[in-house]
Amino acid sequence: MHIRSLSSTDLDTFFSYLNDHLLDNGRDGAPLFQPMPRGQGFPPEKVAAFRSGAQAAFGQPGWRRVWIAESERGIMGHIDLRSRPEPAAAHRALLGMGVHRDVRRGGVGMALLDTAIAWAREQRLEWIDLEVLSANAPAVGLYLKRGFLKTGEIPDLFRIDGEGYAYSYMSFSL
Repeated sequence: MHIRSLSSTDLDTFFSYLNDHLLDNGRDGAPLFQPMPRGQGFPPEKVAAFRSGAQAAFGQPGWRRVWIAESERGIMGHIDLRSRPEPAAAHRALLGMGVHRDVRRGGVGMALLDTAIAWAREQRLEWIDLEVLSANAPAVGLYLKRGFLKTGEIPDLFRIDGEGYAYSYMSFSL
């Protein structure tokens, strides 16, 4: 398996991977990892944000960088860093990631985190922030293991399929 930057020619394949990945969101006892109803695909507004963000230069509003972990079977995981929406927070980035069901708990998530952190340091960012459903214990555990600190939690922030979910905020100082 190797990790590389996502190119504009990969976007359609990437969105197919994300839609497949979202099938696991809260399915068969797996934790919810996206604050959206089970069985929902990747929303069109997020597709548009990925496309436009990937084309924006680093430092410009809406910039986004994506890396994928690939094997001979295709995309096995992804991580993205994107600009915060607040102009005064340009020294920080927001993180999102996911790992394919077949390779979870095999080191792919940590390797993706290391890739994004190294890039963020090269860009002289100072912080990486993320938001995670508090009930997603595997993800929270991975972030804590890598050195992220939990900076807050909002109980019952989301109501998904009739259930209340807390959201945790975590940050990593570069």
